[in-house]
Amino acid sequence: MTDPDEPVAPHGPGDPHDALDAQGPHDAHDAADILTDSGLLSPVRAGTPVEAAVCDRAWLQAMLDAEAALARAQAGLGTLPKTAADTITRLARAELLDLRSLAVESRETANPVVGLVRALTAVVAAEDRAAAEYVHRGSTSQDVLDTGAMLVAAQALRIIRADLARTARALAVLAERHRDTVLPGRTLALQAVPTTFGLKAAGWRRLVLDAEQRLGHVAEHGLPVSLGGAAGTLAGYLEYARIDGAAANGAAPDPGDYLDRLLTAFAAETGLARPVLPWHALRTPIADLAGALAFTAGALGKIAIDVQSLTRTEVGEVAEPTAAGRGSSSAMPHKRNPVLATLIRSAALQVPVIATGLTQCLLAEDERSGGAWHAEWQLLREALRLTGGAAHTAVELAEGLEVRPERMRTNLELTGSQIVSERIVAVLAPRLGKATAKQLLTEASGEADRDGRPLEQVLAELPALDGMFGRAELSRLCDPTSYTGAAGPLVDRALREP
Repeated sequence: MTDPDEPVAPHGPGDPHDALDAQGPHDAHDAADILTDSGLLSPVRAGTPVEAAVCDRAWLQAMLDAEAALARAQAGLGTLPKTAADTITRLARAELLDLRSLAVESRETANPVVGLVRALTAVVAAEDRAAAEYVHRGSTSQDVLDTGAMLVAAQALRIIRADLARTARALAVLAERHRDTVLPGRTLALQAVPTTFGLKAAGWRRLVLDAEQRLGHVAEHGLPVSLGGAAGTLAGYLEYARIDGAAANGAAPDPGDYLDRLLTAFAAETGLARPVLPWHALRTPIADLAGALAFTAGALGKIAIDVQSLTRTEVGEVAEPTAAGRGSSSAMPHKRNPVLATLIRSAALQVPVIATGLTQCLLAEDERSGGAWHAEWQLLREALRLTGGAAHTAVELAEGLEVRPERMRTNLELTGSQIVSERIVAVLAPRLGKATAKQLLTEASGEADRDGRPLEQVLAELPALDGMFGRAELSRLCDPTSYTGAAGPLVDRALREP
């Protein structure tokens, strides 16, 4: 990090420092702010648990964990001294390295691992020169960074899945409580036929469960260690094992057996999956993770956009949970904006685009890509933290959502029973014929609109229906609350599913 008391080199016209200087004096805090991604432009993830889980320091620690796990795995196979592995593990701590210096140094090597290995080796050498010889033994940058990425993803997915489970529980409560709470079902933005809020909440829950299952599959089967060596042949690992094994045991290990045992040991040390092949240029793990994150963000986005629609002033059927200062407008004191849904929707619009970029990185040339691999890192971090921010926000939205049945009933009455025209056509079809019944209801609905009268009243006066219905039966047919189909049983079925 630049020393704030150090003289600053002069800069010429057009230098970005000019804009900063024009704002007034700056101190060390200003310099730190320039270098910090504080989440100012991404409030959906600002301050959430996943943000810390995928920050630069967490990523650095994950790569150090990969280095330490590799040393322990090799030591367990007798090709690296246990004392060296213990020393490397104890000193592989992010706080012992200069994060900013590593970042700047990575410009010269196009990845941060080269500088990390140099710095870690120096830290180990300061305590034990012999142990320092075994840092990064036989490894390559991509093995360390990719394994670190999988460790970061594993931690992020644990956080996201926990939030999804909590959201699903809250939605189950809403679905059960409002199993029979009737509201207008809407298609193409207009009232269609009645439904229940319980069925809507059950649908939201199903999406959340689907997302959790997809992330669970990736977390449990699709986050592998990376072990390929310089070009996917693991030659470096084998050569050092031959040298070190012969020195320690008098005989070099069998290559195939050693690689099997090394993979198994490395996977056990990290808690990650064991791949069939090195995946330096076979980016299935990244593409699968990207797809699951995109689905998750989209599933949460569906909930968000529904809440935004239902919370409109003209609709008012739900309201977000309140908190001091939440939803306030800078210009309009009367407003309480649906900020939770807005935050979730913002993430849902971004993650699928980011996931496309990650999937595009499947086009990795040769045995290691010059650019496609490098393009993944920031995209993956952003996809994880946006999805994690959305999942964290969804918990609060689902647990605190205010449901307003009285407003739902009021909105059901807006069309004067026209919302059940489908039902009346079905009842009249056997008597008048389907086409005739539909035409009759179309004309009756138009008359009800023009005259501002309830559909029931218009139907009662139609000569074509004279004597066909009693007043009580016609009132029952025109009651929206009694036309919800199988909504209740569908809710019951959905809640029985895990």
